[in-house]
Amino acid sequence: MATAVASAATSNEESSAPSFLIINPNKGSKRDIVKYLLLKDVKSGMNFLESSDEEIKSKAVLDQWWKVLVSIIMSKILQLLDKPMEYLCYAVEFFLNLLSQNHGFLRLLYNLFNGIVKKPKRGSEDFLSMIGHVDPRVELYKTRILSEKVDNYIASDVAKIKTDLGDKYLMDLCVMAAKIVYENKNVVQNVVDNYWKMHFVAFYDCWIEKQQESNTQVFICCDKPKDASLIVVSFRGTEPLNAQDWITDFNLSWYEIPKVGKVHVGFLEALGLGTRNDPSTFQTHLAKHESEAKMKELAKKRAYYAVVSKVKELLKEHVDAKIVVTGHSLGAALAILFTSVLVIKEETEMLDRLLNCYTFAQPRIGDSKFGAFMEAYLNYPATRYFRVVYCNDMVPRVVADDNVFFNFKHFGTCIYYDSCYFGELMEEVPNKNYFSLLHAIPMWVNAYWELFRSLWLCYIYGPDYKESWCSTLFRMVGLLVPGIAAHSPVDYVNSVRLGRDKLFTPSLALKSFVVKS
Repeated sequence: MATAVASAATSNEESSAPSFLIINPNKGSKRDIVKYLLLKDVKSGMNFLESSDEEIKSKAVLDQWWKVLVSIIMSKILQLLDKPMEYLCYAVEFFLNLLSQNHGFLRLLYNLFNGIVKKPKRGSEDFLSMIGHVDPRVELYKTRILSEKVDNYIASDVAKIKTDLGDKYLMDLCVMAAKIVYENKNVVQNVVDNYWKMHFVAFYDCWIEKQQESNTQVFICCDKPKDASLIVVSFRGTEPLNAQDWITDFNLSWYEIPKVGKVHVGFLEALGLGTRNDPSTFQTHLAKHESEAKMKELAKKRAYYAVVSKVKELLKEHVDAKIVVTGHSLGAALAILFTSVLVIKEETEMLDRLLNCYTFAQPRIGDSKFGAFMEAYLNYPATRYFRVVYCNDMVPRVVADDNVFFNFKHFGTCIYYDSCYFGELMEEVPNKNYFSLLHAIPMWVNAYWELFRSLWLCYIYGPDYKESWCSTLFRMVGLLVPGIAAHSPVDYVNSVRLGRDKLFTPSLALKSFVVKS
């Protein structure tokens, strides 16, 4: 491991002083927005930016003005909508749970008439999020218990594995963990203990300094309570009506870690590794090690430290256990960034026992240099990071890969599924930046096909693939903006479970799991 990381650092030599670019929509005025929009006024645009270097600011304002402008405007709009979206979320979730817990609209009317309506209780084990209503499935693939499978998986020699990429049981566990983390603690614990027959360990709701609220959720479970073989860490993604999540996604601010590369500031903040209000805090949190007392203090509120502290305890308790990290959407970004910070901070024990990081619908988190640094570790001695992308999902195609200023790029092995659930390995997905007139018409046609397909899939593959009315409604919204509905966990679960043999041929698996000399 040390050789891989050292070679990456050597190939990315930089000065030790960190640089950064912070887009702060609250610094400038509405007049500055208008002048920057209509006149491309440089001074007005620079009023919204903070940087370690004036040249960096001026380049961003001049060369990437529309991206900076979109980031500013969307952040402003989302700030105004923060509370209305929060209240709307409460109302929508209450209504959905009222319907589901009373077994549909007609039964609800009957219960109302007879005075026996079941009132949803937020935080209870049967109160589901909007994501939970879009895809209410909780059982693992064919309800198989993973313990024996995981033991065999870990005992195998990596160089001899021919079908691990096609191990639907492990991938299914990851995608289901990435989906179920959208729920509250009691739902998660009930699913892990009673449906998966695994062992629930912890659920964290962690503080984000910039937002001044707890908005990063992550849960940890093991395949069994004693002598566990697998530890699963899953980060929550972007909630549909959470304005702060969307502000994090739209903001293009970056911080450059010396000798590593540029990283998305919002994702660092979500892990509790600093705040843009004081960029020097990133450097402090990304230092190599903290004292045990400092770790305990930070673990009380910050996601990265809470997870590291708990996983280290579990590794001591379960001496043969391996770690899998996963997430969907924003949670996917946090999953791979969490893994990356382990490398940066040289958490050798955890890295040596990292089995895989599976991300689903992951946005880009850093620049090409950051990707090269991470690939040097995550591809040694074998591929341990898989980025799963479904068809036209727009989120994996942001932040833009433009080769100019922001230069955010994906890295690692991409498992790409098309709308027929055929999968293949590739470095980058088709239409990698989403905004393309060339792809617009095929994307719209595909959105109609996905809606049509959703109506009959259950007749071919069984009742597990019958989509909820919420999912159908979401697909109809996707007809207006193709790529939105493709971000739903529904298609990611279906891709893993129905993925065609094209993905799982021995030659492709061997290509991914070859040991680097």
